[in-house]
Amino acid sequence: MIRKAINKVLKISGLGELPPEWFAGWARTLRREAREWEEAKAATRNGPKVLIATSVGEFSPGLVLEGLLAVALTLRGANVHLLLCDRLLPACQACVFTLFGSGGEFAEQGPSQRLCGNCFASGSQVYGALGLPIHLYSELVNREDIDRAASISSEIAWDEIRSYTKDGLSIGEHAMAGALRFFSRGTVDGEPYGEAVVPRYFQASLLTISAMRRLFDQVKFEAAAFHHGIYVPQGLIGEAARRCGIRVSNWQAAYRKRRFIFSHGETYHHALLSEPVDKWENMAWSNSLESDLMQYLESRWQGTRDWIWFHEKPEENVDRIVEELGLDRSKPWIGLLTNVIWDAQLHYKTNAFNSMIEWLVETLRYFQERPDLQLVIRVHPAEIRGAIPSRQPVTEEIRKAFPDLAPNIFVIPPESQVSTYALMEECNTVIIYGTKTGVELTSMGIPVIVAGEAWIRNKGLTLDAVSPEQYFGLLDRLPLAGSLSPAQTRRARMYAYHFFFRRMIPVEPIEPAKGWPPFRPNVNSLRELAPAVNPGLDTICNGILRGTDFIYPAELHPDDSD
Repeated sequence: MIRKAINKVLKISGLGELPPEWFAGWARTLRREAREWEEAKAATRNGPKVLIATSVGEFSPGLVLEGLLAVALTLRGANVHLLLCDRLLPACQACVFTLFGSGGEFAEQGPSQRLCGNCFASGSQVYGALGLPIHLYSELVNREDIDRAASISSEIAWDEIRSYTKDGLSIGEHAMAGALRFFSRGTVDGEPYGEAVVPRYFQASLLTISAMRRLFDQVKFEAAAFHHGIYVPQGLIGEAARRCGIRVSNWQAAYRKRRFIFSHGETYHHALLSEPVDKWENMAWSNSLESDLMQYLESRWQGTRDWIWFHEKPEENVDRIVEELGLDRSKPWIGLLTNVIWDAQLHYKTNAFNSMIEWLVETLRYFQERPDLQLVIRVHPAEIRGAIPSRQPVTEEIRKAFPDLAPNIFVIPPESQVSTYALMEECNTVIIYGTKTGVELTSMGIPVIVAGEAWIRNKGLTLDAVSPEQYFGLLDRLPLAGSLSPAQTRRARMYAYHFFFRRMIPVEPIEPAKGWPPFRPNVNSLRELAPAVNPGLDTICNGILRGTDFIYPAELHPDDSD
């Protein structure tokens, strides 16, 4: 039944005859070594069952990495199953506002007309070539599930959905995160179709929970692996899997080329905040490791060793920056770095404020009364250069709250070529909410105040605020007496090495590519994915299968390069 559905959609789409370029080489390898691959699959009959829960076939980066993982895990004895949505969900991660022109079409029809056919075709083609068991959403829910999801989503007010839980599962939180991602905003207030779109994501969340419960009743999985771990449907897959005692592994492409961040049990957005410091603070630190780190951090200024960066030719001349902005060198500079408002809109217990906008407005209000200091706000370039440009620009939020900013406050918009690093290096202290740049700033000896969910929090390196009162108490201490001490800077660099070299795991069979997806498999033989060939892939597969740390021992591989 599944195979007939796949063949039908491939025939309709034509993708069966014209595979994507990145998939062609991968498919040839599988055909060339068909006998070895069939033998490997047969040997996993009694192996531990692992679910690769990609779901969204339109998400080609997921197909690339998770397809490769499916093979690598099979070669290690895992009985791998795959999961795809076949047009069932009324909203999902593949849906973004810019694809629909307006929210009206999506509010009325959802993704069915514009996305679902190609999405299922892409996933079916790639995963169909593997010959592994594929589970489809439509075969995991029944009419009663569909009617119940529609009924519940119509009965609950759209603005109460975020707080909805059922059996301890945070269903509403992921539904709202998905809707905010669709709108590329931190709030749906003022969106004409917000009241129709949010229930769509809520209904999709309820259907995902129903599908996963039935799947986990049918198949006793030991582990599940999938990207992000938030939004719809991935966040709900994680909720259901954890409830069933299934070990969850989530991932995201890292900054560095060929590298990925994996986390246990929950999305890395949460996991890296709570990671115990003993995972890195006792590593054998050396001048060689420090040199490797500092060379990489220097490359971050231009992004030469990364596949995620935002400026081709940043302006690094501080004198020119000072002249352009009109900064006064006789008064201390306090840097402030924003993040993209809509990204990872989840609940974080230790945030001092309810949202980044609330934090920003209150911070600006404070500095209006501190003319002895200059506040330099660098708006995140990803607002306009990210994969999903923000529809809620920080600069507009600032203008709405403060039509006339005090002369000691300077705003650098996302399109500016001003180097964030060159500018922040001149600051007395930098204030952040959720940006990852705090890891780099502390390595430069720059004091950092954290008000949100930045990963540098809880590492004994920053001034972390957990309430507005504590936050403003920290601001009252500005300007600080000086840079971080040598001991603090050394500790900061140890964590930065852990973050950029050990938590960002290299997968050599993946290579950067132009266009979309931004990387592709480069595998000429299945042997390249076998155990003990690629240390990074071993780290990932062992973590999924055995629950070991997703920490790559980079210090044991000094010749590792990008």
